Amino acid sequence: MAEKADRTKPMNIEADALRHDDLKQTSVFTGRVVMTKGSIVLRGARLEVRQDTDGYQSGVVTAEPGQRAFFRQRRDSAPGMVEEYIEGEGEVIEYDGRADSVRFVRRAELRRLRGAVVGDEITGAVIVYNNLTDVFTVDGQKAATNSSGDAPAKGGRVRAVLSPKQAASESPASPAAPASAPGLRPSTSLGGGAK
Repeated sequence: MAEKADRTKPMNIEADALRHDDLKQTSVFTGRVVMTKGSIVLRGARLEVRQDTDGYQSGVVTAEPGQRAFFRQRRDSAPGMVEEYIEGEGEVIEYDGRADSVRFVRRAELRRLRGAVVGDEITGAVIVYNNLTDVFTVDGQKAATNSSGDAPAKGGRVRAVLSPKQAASESPASPAAPASAPGLRPSTSLGGGAK
């Protein structure tokens, strides 16, 4: 599960410029935007933040043309376990504080890291990650036709690499020798001498 304490943390934002509308409760940050909220980190070219009447914050991060915006959040873990993170990229990232979900749009990619090692990796056109239920859904891109109009272009599929999770005490075991196999004995000569 995602870090639950993040929901109650203040949102800290750095950018080159800010336009705030107090009446609409919206703020638009532009230029090298970095937002942190507890363990959550969002980066992109533009961030629009809204706050509803109950105080829940939501934001839409947009990347520079040709680039992708970035999201990262630590997951709750049991003491002694390796820290896990969810991180992802997309041309647009939508964060909803009330629903506690993140939506990655266009050229979307989501990764689960165990320590510094990528455990799972998902790509698609749209990825929605629900922090409360730890469920994600992925939609593939609609396959377009190529320039000649006769065959579908590459794409349209969801791609996933899901790694098995090992317990902290597990380590790869060495294969045991069969009980009936004769043991090796040292030899001082090479070759096949007379027996």
